[in-house]
Amino acid sequence: MATELLTAIITASGAVAVAGASYWFTKKREREAELRKEKLAHYKDFVACLSGVISGEFTPDGQRAFALACNKLNLIAPQSVIRALQEFQEEIKISNDTKSQEAHDRLMSELLFEMRKDLGVKPGDERSSLTVGLWESGQLPAKI
Repeated sequence: MATELLTAIITASGAVAVAGASYWFTKKREREAELRKEKLAHYKDFVACLSGVISGEFTPDGQRAFALACNKLNLIAPQSVIRALQEFQEEIKISNDTKSQEAHDRLMSELLFEMRKDLGVKPGDERSSLTVGLWESGQLPAKI
């Protein structure tokens, strides 16, 4: 009788433990999925705002939107993305007298590589061969 009771208690405890673990892992995956969704939204916003700082389409509104998108990344992006973002910002800032298109393209590619890595884009990219470029619309900004 004592053995049967002990077996029942162990079985019940095991079932509760399995249910609890399943719940915990499910919630963890849900939180990770929500965070990834949030990151993706911020990364999309950032990439869209890059158009506002392209040399041929530079506008004050575009610059403000880009600054806001950069600031949002500081909240949600991992350290590797923030580091790459800061290096890119240093290169493109107005006060940089030593700007070069080569450094701009290299740092922007590095930044987008880190973002893609953070999102877990599959198949994984090769850092040395990922080169990113932006397209201008060809339209001049409206004069105010």
